[in-house]
Amino acid sequence: MVTRVRAVARAVRSGPAVVRRRLSAGELGSLPVVLVLAVVWITFQSLNENFLSPRNLSNLSVDIVGTGMIAVGIVFVLLLGELDLSVGSISGLAAAVFAVLNVNNGVPEWLALVVAVLAGTVAGTVQGYSIARTRVPAFVITLAGLLTWNGLMLSVLGDNGTVNLDENGLVAKLTSYYFTDDAVAYGLAAVAAGAVFLVCDRDRRRRKAIGMPHRSVHAIGLRTAAVAVLAFGVAYLLNRFQGLPLALLIFLVVVAGLDVVLRRTHYGRQVYALGGSIEAARRASLSVTWVQTAVLAASGTMAAVGGLFLASRITSVSQSSGSGVLLVNAIAAAVIGGTSLFGGRGTTWSAVLGMLVIQSIASGMAITDTPPAVQFVITGGVLFAAVIIDSLSRHSQTTRGRA
Repeated sequence: MVTRVRAVARAVRSGPAVVRRRLSAGELGSLPVVLVLAVVWITFQSLNENFLSPRNLSNLSVDIVGTGMIAVGIVFVLLLGELDLSVGSISGLAAAVFAVLNVNNGVPEWLALVVAVLAGTVAGTVQGYSIARTRVPAFVITLAGLLTWNGLMLSVLGDNGTVNLDENGLVAKLTSYYFTDDAVAYGLAAVAAGAVFLVCDRDRRRRKAIGMPHRSVHAIGLRTAAVAVLAFGVAYLLNRFQGLPLALLIFLVVVAGLDVVLRRTHYGRQVYALGGSIEAARRASLSVTWVQTAVLAASGTMAAVGGLFLASRITSVSQSSGSGVLLVNAIAAAVIGGTSLFGGRGTTWSAVLGMLVIQSIASGMAITDTPPAVQFVITGGVLFAAVIIDSLSRHSQTTRGRA
């Protein structure tokens, strides 16, 4: 017991040194965005004590899902060092396809939902294949896609322009249903903590078996404890309002699943490899065409899913769906969360952190009656800072031969 306590104490004491080493090496990880989020929460809580209330945090957890899904798809594209400007239009097109099929033509909701998601997948696949075969920069192809898919959405909606969804339907319940039983939220928190321990321990054993550097059992225990405290704290706050939102549960499952795809599969390693150097990837005989096509298909699919969640939130689809600041917020969320604009660095959790920052600013502005103009200025400032940090981090890694 004494040995374990000493080991934990050594780990805590070495924490500042580890942080300084990571800062000097340009390996900042999610530290900057966590600090920004803390500052945002503390500031708005000091201005209005209802900001961190269970009700507001519960609404915040649902509000991040729609744009957050789109931002997760953007992460895939940014990992290649590219940019997808069409995700807003694809999200609006998918929502329009669902609404017209289900409401106007009586197609069952589940089938209309599948077709809508597939529409996003097809749109992304067409763009990805075009980029891979022509080698035209992605932002040019997707800019054309932005206009094309937006025009197609307007054509699908027709002259009426607005379709109201069934408030008791499947899609509407995506953002309106809550698990009111406290055990669901606490059970999910326990599962999350247990999963983190099992994954980290498995990784430690695998690395140890082949003689690679690995985390100690005590370090894994500290990480698991931190996740457990965070997860059970969130569960407690959500249960104080209406319980665990279905939208948040789906979002976290999707993010965790895609994180496994990126970091634990051959496909994910290929994505990171292309982001590091596309020419080196070609020389290593990687299928560049297939990976680029698959990445843009994933982005289109996530845009479609995000569009359905956004439609669910307001239970309607209109000609303005997928427009406005949606595209900007999705890209900003991925970048603010820590995904590099230079490619090769970032995770799906980056989108979650970035969306928390953006939506927290929006929620704080609304609850304190601050003019919307200030929200854009603050969000733009945070994005600018994130880009500067990313650039400095990249430069630091380059000088040390790590990029």
